[in-house]
Amino acid sequence: MRFLLRRLGFYAIALWGAVTLNFLLPRLAPGSPLDGLMSRLPPSQLASNPNMVENLRAYLDVQQQPLWKAYPGYLKQIFTGDFGISTSNFPAPVSDVVAKSLPYSIFLVGTAFILAFCLGTVIGMIAAWRRGGVVDNVLTPTFVSLGAFPAFFTSLVVVYFLGLKLGWFPIQHAYDLDTEPGLNSAFLTSAFRHSQLPILVIIFVYAGAWLLNMRNVMINTIEEDYVSMAHAKGLRDRRVMTRYAGRNAVLPPLTGFAALFGSAVGGLIFIEYVFSYPGAGLTLQQAALGSDYPLTQALLLFFSVCVLVANFVMDVLYVILDPRVRSA
Repeated sequence: MRFLLRRLGFYAIALWGAVTLNFLLPRLAPGSPLDGLMSRLPPSQLASNPNMVENLRAYLDVQQQPLWKAYPGYLKQIFTGDFGISTSNFPAPVSDVVAKSLPYSIFLVGTAFILAFCLGTVIGMIAAWRRGGVVDNVLTPTFVSLGAFPAFFTSLVVVYFLGLKLGWFPIQHAYDLDTEPGLNSAFLTSAFRHSQLPILVIIFVYAGAWLLNMRNVMINTIEEDYVSMAHAKGLRDRRVMTRYAGRNAVLPPLTGFAALFGSAVGGLIFIEYVFSYPGAGLTLQQAALGSDYPLTQALLLFFSVCVLVANFVMDVLYVILDPRVRSA
């Protein structure tokens, strides 16, 4: 508990740093949300409404305040969940835009990342246990080679071959356009079918890192005395591999889970862009290009919180799996 409390305090400081940095970056950058909105309005509309700029400035709450005065109001917005109006989706509130895009990204990254971690860990464990076998000689170099390419390039390759040439998967959007979104079988089936190819890309890109890490750690763990003792007791190979060697070998890869998760969140922007997947990554890219600072801030803050939560969850699992941490 002391270990977790110390880590929780560290993450609280890290969250404050992320919140503060998220506050400063848009305000120190050139332009404002009002500039992005005004650039999309026709000149004739601006000429016929001379007070439009001031009205929009008041409506969007774009005030020329010193940073030290604007910061408390920004913190209040975060705690109340009021991030203002999205200028790229005007006049929709930022919270509504985020609420529409987040479920797609949470499902995509959550499902794919857990599958990539489990697949890489299991294959790495078997490859180390049976070095020189089929799994070690075929699957290990295959996944490591796939992980050497960036997510954007891998997305383009699978779209071309698996989507366009073979036609096995849909390559655009999150569901069929003639399907009504909702908790119904038609929409859920369509959404799952459209998510299969992006999920495969994430697995291809990130499973190799865990596979190689798990294999290397597992090879060293097999030589430990307690593994030899388990063999001497006559325990089955599968039990020795999973309960003795595998349980301890998985700790180092587990610590890298959150770091790779942060990388996956960053790569999500490119993956969703290639597949036109209407998740938080594509929404963030469109908001940044459109100078939609309120929406950009909200999404960046959400991504930061997700990475910090993933780190804390890994710390909790580390305490559960490693008795040495509990006794520290």
